[in-house]
Amino acid sequence: MTLDLADFENRAREAVKAFWTGRSAAIQKQLEAGVEGQGGRAAVVGGKNMDGFLLLIQEIVRANGLGRAQILLKKGVVTLPGYFRPTKMWDLLVVNDGRLVAALELKSQVGSFGNNFNNRTEEAIGTAHDFWTAYREGALGDQAPPFVGWLMLVEDSQGSSTPVRDKSPHFPVFPEFQGASYAKRYEILCRRLVQEKLYSQAALMLSPETAGEDGAYSSLSDITSLRNFVAAFAAHCAAEAAR
Repeated sequence: MTLDLADFENRAREAVKAFWTGRSAAIQKQLEAGVEGQGGRAAVVGGKNMDGFLLLIQEIVRANGLGRAQILLKKGVVTLPGYFRPTKMWDLLVVNDGRLVAALELKSQVGSFGNNFNNRTEEAIGTAHDFWTAYREGALGDQAPPFVGWLMLVEDSQGSSTPVRDKSPHFPVFPEFQGASYAKRYEILCRRLVQEKLYSQAALMLSPETAGEDGAYSSLSDITSLRNFVAAFAAHCAAEAAR
Protein backbone atom coordinates (compact mmCIF):
# COMPACT_ATOMS: atom_id res chain seq x y z
CA MET A 1 0.00 0.00 0.00
CA THR A 2 1.37 3.38 -1.03
CA LEU A 3 0.70 6.18 1.42
CA ASP A 4 -0.17 9.67 0.23
CA LEU A 5 1.52 12.31 2.41
CA ALA A 6 -0.50 15.06 0.71
CA ASP A 7 2.51 17.16 -0.32
CA PHE A 8 2.96 17.81 3.39
CA GLU A 9 6.24 19.70 3.10
CA ASN A 10 4.80 22.47 0.95
CA ARG A 11 1.57 22.51 2.94
CA ALA A 12 3.54 22.71 6.19
CA ARG A 13 5.53 25.68 4.90
CA GLU A 14 2.29 27.44 4.00
CA ALA A 15 0.93 26.63 7.45
CA VAL A 16 4.05 28.09 9.07
CA LYS A 17 3.74 31.26 7.00
CA ALA A 18 0.13 31.61 8.10
CA PHE A 19 1.11 30.98 11.72
CA TRP A 20 3.52 33.90 11.72
CA THR A 21 1.47 36.30 9.59
CA GLY A 22 -1.95 35.52 11.05
CA ARG A 23 -3.46 34.71 7.67
CA SER A 24 -6.32 32.68 9.11
CA ALA A 25 -9.09 34.07 6.88
CA ALA A 26 -7.76 32.54 3.67
CA ILE A 27 -7.20 29.17 5.33
CA GLN A 28 -10.66 29.32 6.85
CA LYS A 29 -12.14 29.47 3.35
CA GLN A 30 -10.15 26.38 2.36
CA LEU A 31 -11.34 24.53 5.44
CA GLU A 32 -14.93 25.47 4.63
CA ALA A 33 -14.44 24.27 1.06
CA GLY A 34 -13.34 20.94 2.48
CA VAL A 35 -16.55 20.78 4.47
CA GLU A 36 -18.58 21.32 1.34
CA GLY A 37 -16.64 18.51 -0.30
CA GLN A 38 -17.83 16.17 2.45
CA GLY A 39 -21.49 16.93 2.08
CA GLY A 40 -21.51 19.29 5.04
CA ARG A 41 -20.81 16.56 7.57
CA ALA A 42 -17.75 18.23 9.07
CA ALA A 43 -17.64 21.35 11.21
CA VAL A 44 -15.18 24.22 10.96
CA VAL A 45 -13.34 26.09 13.66
CA GLY A 46 -12.94 29.86 13.65
CA GLY A 47 -9.55 31.56 13.32
CA LYS A 48 -6.74 29.80 15.14
CA ASN A 49 -3.05 30.33 14.50
CA MET A 50 -2.66 26.60 13.75
CA ASP A 51 -5.40 26.54 11.11
CA GLY A 52 -2.89 25.74 8.36
CA PHE A 53 -1.99 22.50 10.11
CA LEU A 54 -5.66 21.62 10.49
CA LEU A 55 -5.90 21.94 6.72
CA LEU A 56 -2.89 19.65 6.30
CA ILE A 57 -4.47 17.02 8.54
CA GLN A 58 -7.70 17.29 6.60
CA GLU A 59 -5.89 16.64 3.33
CA ILE A 60 -4.08 13.59 4.71
CA VAL A 61 -7.38 12.06 5.83
CA ARG A 62 -8.92 12.52 2.39
CA ALA A 63 -5.84 11.37 0.49
CA ASN A 64 -5.67 8.03 2.30
CA GLY A 65 -9.09 6.61 1.68
CA LEU A 66 -11.30 8.41 4.19
CA GLY A 67 -12.94 10.93 1.88
CA ARG A 68 -16.32 10.49 3.57
CA ALA A 69 -15.09 10.55 7.15
CA GLN A 70 -16.20 13.35 9.43
CA ILE A 71 -13.41 15.79 10.22
CA LEU A 72 -14.61 17.69 13.26
CA LEU A 73 -13.05 20.97 14.28
CA LYS A 74 -15.69 23.13 15.89
CA LYS A 75 -16.21 23.70 19.58
CA GLY A 76 -19.10 21.54 20.67
CA VAL A 77 -18.36 18.64 18.33
CA VAL A 78 -14.75 17.91 19.33
CA THR A 79 -15.65 16.76 22.84
CA LEU A 80 -14.83 13.25 24.06
CA PRO A 81 -15.67 11.63 27.40
CA GLY A 82 -12.97 11.55 30.04
CA TYR A 83 -12.37 9.37 33.08
CA PHE A 84 -11.00 11.79 35.66
CA ARG A 85 -13.23 14.58 34.30
CA PRO A 86 -16.53 14.42 32.42
CA THR A 87 -15.29 15.62 29.02
CA LYS A 88 -12.31 17.02 27.12
CA MET A 89 -12.34 19.19 24.00
CA TRP A 90 -9.74 18.26 21.39
CA ASP A 91 -8.49 20.38 18.50
CA LEU A 92 -9.52 17.88 15.83
CA LEU A 93 -11.41 14.59 15.69
CA VAL A 94 -11.81 12.17 12.80
CA VAL A 95 -14.87 9.89 12.95
CA ASN A 96 -15.70 7.19 10.39
CA ASP A 97 -18.84 5.06 10.51
CA GLY A 98 -19.27 5.87 14.18
CA ARG A 99 -15.69 4.94 15.11
CA LEU A 100 -13.17 7.43 16.44
CA VAL A 101 -10.28 7.28 13.97
CA ALA A 102 -8.13 10.05 15.44
CA ALA A 103 -7.95 12.70 18.13
CA LEU A 104 -5.31 15.40 17.76
CA GLU A 105 -3.94 18.30 19.75
CA LEU A 106 -2.07 21.11 17.94
CA LYS A 107 -0.19 23.50 20.20
CA SER A 108 2.31 26.33 19.87
CA GLN A 109 4.59 28.45 21.99
CA VAL A 110 6.20 31.79 21.23
CA GLY A 111 8.32 33.24 24.01
CA SER A 112 7.75 32.78 27.77
CA PHE A 113 9.34 29.35 27.62
CA GLY A 114 9.87 28.72 31.33
CA ASN A 115 6.46 28.32 32.96
CA ASN A 116 4.73 27.55 29.67
CA PHE A 117 6.89 24.49 29.06
CA ASN A 118 5.78 22.97 32.34
CA ASN A 119 2.14 23.85 31.63
CA ARG A 120 2.26 22.26 28.16
CA THR A 121 3.94 19.16 29.58
CA GLU A 122 1.37 18.66 32.31
CA GLU A 123 -1.47 19.29 29.86
CA ALA A 124 -0.15 16.78 27.32
CA ILE A 125 0.40 14.04 29.89
CA GLY A 126 -2.87 14.61 31.70
CA THR A 127 -4.94 14.71 28.53
CA ALA A 128 -3.52 11.43 27.25
CA HIS A 129 -3.75 9.59 30.56
CA ASP A 130 -7.36 10.67 30.98
CA PHE A 131 -8.22 9.64 27.40
CA TRP A 132 -6.68 6.17 27.49
CA THR A 133 -8.19 5.39 30.88
CA ALA A 134 -11.62 6.35 29.54
CA TYR A 135 -10.95 4.19 26.47
CA ARG A 136 -9.98 1.24 28.66
CA GLU A 137 -13.22 1.64 30.59
CA GLY A 138 -15.30 1.46 27.41
CA ALA A 139 -16.04 5.13 26.79
CA LEU A 140 -15.70 4.66 23.01
CA GLY A 141 -17.42 1.30 22.85
CA ASP A 142 -15.88 -1.75 21.22
CA GLN A 143 -13.40 -0.36 18.70
CA ALA A 144 -9.72 -0.48 17.80
CA PRO A 145 -7.45 2.12 19.41
CA PRO A 146 -7.59 5.45 17.57
CA PHE A 147 -4.61 7.54 16.51
CA VAL A 148 -3.85 10.06 19.24
CA GLY A 149 -1.48 12.80 18.12
CA TRP A 150 0.28 15.79 19.64
CA LEU A 151 1.89 18.39 17.37
CA MET A 152 3.89 21.26 18.85
CA LEU A 153 5.30 24.32 17.06
CA VAL A 154 7.88 26.26 19.07
CA GLU A 155 9.56 29.54 18.20
CA ASP A 156 13.16 28.94 17.15
CA SER A 157 14.92 31.71 19.05
CA GLN A 158 17.68 32.36 21.53
CA GLY A 159 15.19 31.82 24.34
CA SER A 160 14.28 28.32 23.17
CA SER A 161 17.78 27.23 22.12
CA THR A 162 19.86 28.46 25.07
CA PRO A 163 20.89 25.83 27.68
CA VAL A 164 18.88 26.08 30.90
CA ARG A 165 20.02 25.28 34.42
CA ASP A 166 17.71 23.58 36.93
CA LYS A 167 17.80 23.34 40.70
CA SER A 168 16.83 20.12 42.42
CA PRO A 169 18.28 20.38 45.93
CA HIS A 170 17.36 16.90 47.17
CA PHE A 171 17.73 14.55 44.19
CA PRO A 172 19.53 14.94 40.85
CA VAL A 173 17.76 15.82 37.62
CA PHE A 174 17.99 13.12 34.93
CA PRO A 175 21.20 13.65 32.92
CA GLU A 176 19.42 14.27 29.60
CA PHE A 177 17.69 17.32 31.09
CA GLN A 178 20.80 18.85 32.60
CA GLY A 179 21.68 21.95 30.60
CA ALA A 180 19.05 21.13 27.97
CA SER A 181 17.39 24.02 26.15
CA TYR A 182 13.62 24.34 26.11
CA ALA A 183 13.61 23.14 22.51
CA LYS A 184 15.53 20.01 23.53
CA ARG A 185 13.19 19.49 26.47
CA TYR A 186 10.24 19.53 24.10
CA GLU A 187 12.02 16.99 21.90
CA ILE A 188 12.58 14.71 24.90
CA LEU A 189 8.94 15.18 25.88
CA CYS A 190 7.75 14.14 22.41
CA ARG A 191 9.93 11.04 22.46
CA ARG A 192 8.68 9.96 25.86
CA LEU A 193 5.04 10.65 25.15
CA VAL A 194 5.29 8.03 22.41
CA GLN A 195 7.62 5.66 24.28
CA GLU A 196 5.18 5.56 27.18
CA LYS A 197 2.30 4.99 24.72
CA LEU A 198 0.51 8.14 25.76
CA TYR A 199 0.36 9.27 22.12
CA SER A 200 0.53 7.39 18.84
CA GLN A 201 2.88 10.08 17.55
CA ALA A 202 4.21 13.39 18.85
CA ALA A 203 6.09 15.94 16.77
CA LEU A 204 8.10 19.07 17.44
CA MET A 205 8.53 21.82 14.86
CA LEU A 206 10.94 24.70 15.40
CA SER A 207 10.37 27.85 13.39
CA PRO A 208 11.84 31.37 13.61
CA GLU A 209 9.69 34.48 13.56
CA THR A 210 11.12 35.36 10.15
CA ALA A 211 9.44 32.24 8.70
CA GLY A 212 6.44 34.37 7.86
CA GLU A 213 8.33 34.97 4.61
CA ASP A 214 9.51 31.48 3.65
CA GLY A 215 7.71 29.03 5.95
CA ALA A 216 10.98 27.65 7.32
CA TYR A 217 10.85 25.03 10.04
CA SER A 218 13.13 22.31 11.38
CA SER A 219 13.19 19.27 13.65
CA LEU A 220 15.65 18.07 16.26
CA SER A 221 15.33 14.38 15.37
CA ASP A 222 13.76 12.11 12.77
CA ILE A 223 11.63 10.32 15.35
CA THR A 224 9.95 13.56 16.47
CA SER A 225 9.80 15.14 13.01
CA LEU A 226 6.70 16.26 11.16
CA ARG A 227 7.47 13.70 8.43
CA ASN A 228 7.34 10.84 10.92
CA PHE A 229 4.10 12.19 12.39
CA VAL A 230 2.46 12.58 8.98
CA ALA A 231 3.58 9.13 7.76
CA ALA A 232 2.18 7.42 10.86
CA PHE A 233 -1.10 9.31 10.63
CA ALA A 234 -1.47 8.53 6.92
CA ALA A 235 -0.83 4.84 7.62
CA HIS A 236 -3.50 4.82 10.32
CA CYS A 237 -6.03 6.46 8.00
CA ALA A 238 -5.23 3.96 5.23
CA ALA A 239 -5.69 1.06 7.65
CA GLU A 240 -9.06 2.41 8.75
CA ALA A 241 -10.11 2.82 5.11
CA ALA A 242 -9.21 -0.82 4.44
CA ARG A 243 -11.49 -2.16 7.20
